[in-house]
Amino acid sequence: MTSPNPPRPNLSALGWLLAVPALFGALITLVLPTVQTLWLSFQSGGFMRESAYAGTANYADLLGDGAFWRALSFTLSLTLLPLLVAVVVAPLLALALDRAGAWPRRAGRIVLSLAVVTFSPVAVAGAWTRGLSPESSGLAALAQGLREPESAPWTLRLIVAAATFGVVCALAVLAYLPALRGGSAVPATLAVVALVALATIATGIQTFSIGMVLTHGGPQHATETLAGLQYDYAFRMARFGPGASVAALSGVILGVLGIVATLVAVLARLRITVTPRVTPDGPAPKAPALGAPAPQGVPAPHGPFATPGVPGPQGEAAPHKGTYAPGVPASHGSYGSPVAPSGGGAYGAAVAGRRAAGPGWVAAGAVALLIFAAAWVLLSWPWIDGVLATPSAPASTWATHVNTWVPALAGAVVSVGVAYLAALGIGGLRPLGRGSEWLLLAFAPWLFVGPGPLGVANWQNARNLGLIDSFPALIPPLLVSVPALLVLTLLCKGLSERSGGDFFGGVLLPSLPMAGILAGGVTLVNAHDLSWPLLVAQRADLFTTPVSQVNRLGSFAGGTPDLGAATPLLVVVVALAALVAAQLLYLDRLAITTNSSPVRTDAA
Repeated sequence: MTSPNPPRPNLSALGWLLAVPALFGALITLVLPTVQTLWLSFQSGGFMRESAYAGTANYADLLGDGAFWRALSFTLSLTLLPLLVAVVVAPLLALALDRAGAWPRRAGRIVLSLAVVTFSPVAVAGAWTRGLSPESSGLAALAQGLREPESAPWTLRLIVAAATFGVVCALAVLAYLPALRGGSAVPATLAVVALVALATIATGIQTFSIGMVLTHGGPQHATETLAGLQYDYAFRMARFGPGASVAALSGVILGVLGIVATLVAVLARLRITVTPRVTPDGPAPKAPALGAPAPQGVPAPHGPFATPGVPGPQGEAAPHKGTYAPGVPASHGSYGSPVAPSGGGAYGAAVAGRRAAGPGWVAAGAVALLIFAAAWVLLSWPWIDGVLATPSAPASTWATHVNTWVPALAGAVVSVGVAYLAALGIGGLRPLGRGSEWLLLAFAPWLFVGPGPLGVANWQNARNLGLIDSFPALIPPLLVSVPALLVLTLLCKGLSERSGGDFFGGVLLPSLPMAGILAGGVTLVNAHDLSWPLLVAQRADLFTTPVSQVNRLGSFAGGTPDLGAATPLLVVVVALAALVAAQLLYLDRLAITTNSSPVRTDAA
């Protein structure tokens, strides 16, 4: 007798093959520059004088000098207020929006999207420089405290917290909302809180643009950051050895944070899945009665009221009726509502039915969103006022916009594309079975590493290749985006567990939108980066918008640059429209779960 279910072909070899480009890209643009940075840290000299082996002298001088420890402590202190926003304010806002129901949550997603696409660190910092004028007033006048070494550290901490409030809170809330859709929301949310906290600290450690624009590490090195100290040693003093030593020590910290974050995701068995749409049209089909035989292909419900072999409660004590996705098994989730898995496989994740929000939660969600919007506008007012003011310099030319956005997009497409292939192999085809996500540990040390810690080595490589002051040099020197790899692998893992063996329709197609969304996000990050283009473009015709703005701020003519050039109206409109569509049609359906906990969907 022939089995009705033919055996699945062994696709582990294809999984390994798809991971090869990411492994090769990581070797070329992550591992080798890291080794090169370590080697440079044992050298003396730089690009203006011959290098010589110095042993551990650079580290001894650095660790014995108070400048490094002062920069480290100040850098870490810059993360405290943003960290508070990320792990306290954002979860409360996410909870309020989640419990408020569909329309407040989707309205919140639109407002949060605006906070993301309009953020440019150089433009924001440039706007705060207007507060240094004696005639300044309002919130921007806080910048007056940057003039004195005693008040500058706390002033910069407050400015960083105010400038990043909107984007930090928005990104954190967008991470928490899918975790709250899980049937067991607490474990998933705690895991996401840990990941968000680690990411916030890692980003703060690499702070460069705002400090570079506002204080250059002064006055009297009172606001020196690790990234600024590395830049000063390597490129202002032309001492590659000490600069590479700072980069190596920063890389060690970031590497530990990346490994811890990856272990959190793997040990918590995190996965991301896309819940099916549930429409409110028509009456909801009735759930099978507890204890009654299930329809063909649909197992009997179970859940918090059910015990194997024991009939569940009836009448008012029984869970309420809900909506089932057609053709999917039904069960009960932790919200006490009937839920339906998104597919078969080991991941029997369930899709919960309708959950109506009470008027109290709707009001709470609306009020929380209004408070966030008001706080964001208030804290962003120096930037808003600067954009609305008449610029003292002409708007950026088309060449500047091309230099900014074309290399940023090219770098994003390559790095996210390579990461997506590896995610399909590791998370979708599972070459090591249930332990496949442990392969992410090979990339974990570079999960949070940006262009800064590898900047010395990458600049030297670009110089040796003759690429300095050339358009190709503006493309970020990264062939694989490790954050995108982690997110896409968890998504492909969740989709694979419910795909029923359909890799194309169950994994590839549902994950494509996320790859596109991440490519757009990486494009924005690349376009607003200052550190890499500042190193490789000295010719004015190759300036990106952030470099052009910094050059205008530091010129003898002085004055404020066109602060809106970093976020041109066309880019904001296109990015906002794309992100809002992605939020409402795709991201709002994502769910983050741990183990095999069910997920919840609300009526559209």
